[in-house]
Amino acid sequence: MAEILYRELSYAIVGAAMEVHKQLGAGFLEAVYRKALIYELTLRAIPFEEERVLPVYYKGQLLGAYKADLVIDARIILELKAVST
Repeated sequence: MAEILYRELSYAIVGAAMEVHKQLGAGFLEAVYRKALIYELTLRAIPFEEERVLPVYYKGQLLGAYKADLVIDARIILELKAVST
């Protein structure tokens, strides 16, 4: 099994996401869960940046940019998705 990088931070993020799911349940659009998760991260004093633009390189060539939904504590990129049930 692969080692979890940033174990403590990863568990804190999962805990925040689980709390959002517990409170809201299923059925909302991604934007609702995003706002709730941002609020939960703020309550838990977990630092984050919204919609950070990151350069994408391939073999030294700049291909373009990637806009990450959230970058947590400048270490973990979080891409949010909501699925229909």
